[in-house]
Amino acid sequence: MTNPGLKQMLATPQSMYFESALPLQSGVSLRAYSLSFETYGTLNADKSNAVLICHALNASHHVAGVYAGNDKSEGWWDNMIGPGKPVDTTKFFVIGVNNLGSCFGSTGPMHVNPDTGRIYGADFPVITVEDWVHSQARLLDALGIQTLASVMGGSLGGMQALSWALQYPERLRHAVVVASAPNLTAENIAFNEVARRAIVTDPDFFDGHFYQHNTIPKRGLRIARMIGHITYLSDDVMNEKFGRQLRDAATRGDLQSYLYSTQEVEFQIESYLRYQGDKFAEYFDANTYLLITRALDYFDPARAFAGNLTQALARARAKFLLVSFTTDWRFSPKRSREIVKALLDNKRDVSYAEIDAPHGHDAFLLDDARYMGVVRSYFNSISMEL
Repeated sequence: MTNPGLKQMLATPQSMYFESALPLQSGVSLRAYSLSFETYGTLNADKSNAVLICHALNASHHVAGVYAGNDKSEGWWDNMIGPGKPVDTTKFFVIGVNNLGSCFGSTGPMHVNPDTGRIYGADFPVITVEDWVHSQARLLDALGIQTLASVMGGSLGGMQALSWALQYPERLRHAVVVASAPNLTAENIAFNEVARRAIVTDPDFFDGHFYQHNTIPKRGLRIARMIGHITYLSDDVMNEKFGRQLRDAATRGDLQSYLYSTQEVEFQIESYLRYQGDKFAEYFDANTYLLITRALDYFDPARAFAGNLTQALARARAKFLLVSFTTDWRFSPKRSREIVKALLDNKRDVSYAEIDAPHGHDAFLLDDARYMGVVRSYFNSISMEL
């Protein structure tokens, strides 16, 4: 929620084209690609105040502000970033980048493959967190920014912030990792796989080439979103919002007909999940969902060190802030504490806040005075270094 006392910041989408190929971890290269991005605030004279924001699964480069003439187009982290907000754009030059493979402007499965002249579809190459970081570094090079004051992200964005500290340890001074983990648990991978199976088994998926059939696998996308949304909320929040409340029609109607119907819903939580699924299926790309959840699954910087996270994080030079939320069972505080311990084992400068919040994984997007206060204080200390 935006503070009515703060003036809304205007956002302007930008795009940058890269002609030189980007080598990917899969062994192939992505040729002739574009990255969509937005910037907020002003880059200072020595270019030392840049903050890169990395987005989570279904977000984009539209991190903050609104588009001219559309007061309801707030960026997904608008409560966090802007004039007078925790990441204060009167002090910092903030950059939001849309990841490759996304469906919000950067080159992805919906775009034309320059090698074939056809839409990529399922042929878009596998993308990893490390590939995203490399592409972001190229964008910063083009913007003339060598060193970042901070990289910040929540969830999958937090994984990117962590990866930045390992891939380009000399290019950032601070890493802010919120509601994230050093890798996914087997349970998390299982949730992702069930969601992917819902998409690929949709009759309208056509092996990922549904664009040429002028259709969208909406049923699969709806189910995928419903599964994901359940994992983003805590049990307490779902009970508080919906409980076991029946919809009015269900309390009045024939429950036998509801039981065997595929269309009707009885409980308010069912109605809510279907609404979220329907909305998601209208704007998100199925191939993008497959690509990004796989990138989540693959991320594991300790894999090359026989699972030893302390050894993996030895390369990091940045100072760290990690934030977790007590009711987040998708990326639990235990996972953040693993990162904290590994960094401390390497004698790195680490701050850690574990927020007792009821909202589950979604807490990293919401207004919580303690959470916002921690981030504000940390970025105020960064601003003192500029």
